[in-house]
Amino acid sequence: MKVSVPVMGDKGLDEIVGGHFGKSPGYVIYDTESKTAVTIKNTSEHLGGVGFPPELLAKNGVNVVACSNLGPKAVDMLASLNIEVYVGARGTVRDALEAWQRGELEAASLNNACQEHGHH
Repeated sequence: MKVSVPVMGDKGLDEIVGGHFGKSPGYVIYDTESKTAVTIKNTSEHLGGVGFPPELLAKNGVNVVACSNLGPKAVDMLASLNIEVYVGARGTVRDALEAWQRGELEAASLNNACQEHGHH
């Protein structure tokens, strides 16, 4: 299974969780089977590229996203791509993954999506 966390830089599991899912500069993708992590750049239209972050993650085989929060459009897009989403991640990627594994993150829904990001 591949779990992705939006990040602010390229320190892998020690990087800080990005506060804005779509505009984070990158995403760590952690493979729970091989216990390896890679960081990919956010090449979406949010940062001057093409496409949307959920599509980028789907192309990279992501099954789960653990993030701080995200807007309702991202919740819908990720759900349509069969990617589970959890909110409430904070600290480092390692912290976020451990919280997800312990079941401490909340499943994302339109009810708990960040309404400030509703314009996306």
